[in-house]
Amino acid sequence: MKYWLMKSEPSTWSWQDQVQKGIEHWTGVRNYQACSYMKEMRKGDLAFFYHSVSERKIVGIVEIVKEYHPDFTDETGKFGMVDVQAVRALPQPVTLAQLKADSRFSHLRLLRQSRLSVMPVDEPSWKIILEMGGAT
Repeated sequence: MKYWLMKSEPSTWSWQDQVQKGIEHWTGVRNYQACSYMKEMRKGDLAFFYHSVSERKIVGIVEIVKEYHPDFTDETGKFGMVDVQAVRALPQPVTLAQLKADSRFSHLRLLRQSRLSVMPVDEPSWKIILEMGGAT
């Protein structure tokens, strides 16, 4: 199993939207590196659901329930998507400021490539973030 982080602007698609919908397509990714990461995702992998822009915090966990397939919102046919299902909210959201303040996360792509919308998270960092969020 691999671990990931997927960003969404809460005004476009929020954690609450994801919970209400249950399973949803993760559409609209138009960055080749982010799409490359989605191609690596396998059914059963887990991802942090990150509210970007004004909130900048990890708020929940989703599971990959359908692997990479064409994104019907892409008129060029170059990009794809995965389908995700809400698993659970973090009891205590973990903010970007908390991650930046902790040297254990200096290697995370979230801190090094802040504009990337889909990225891997190593297992040790995943476990620490879960603990910080009260989800252990």
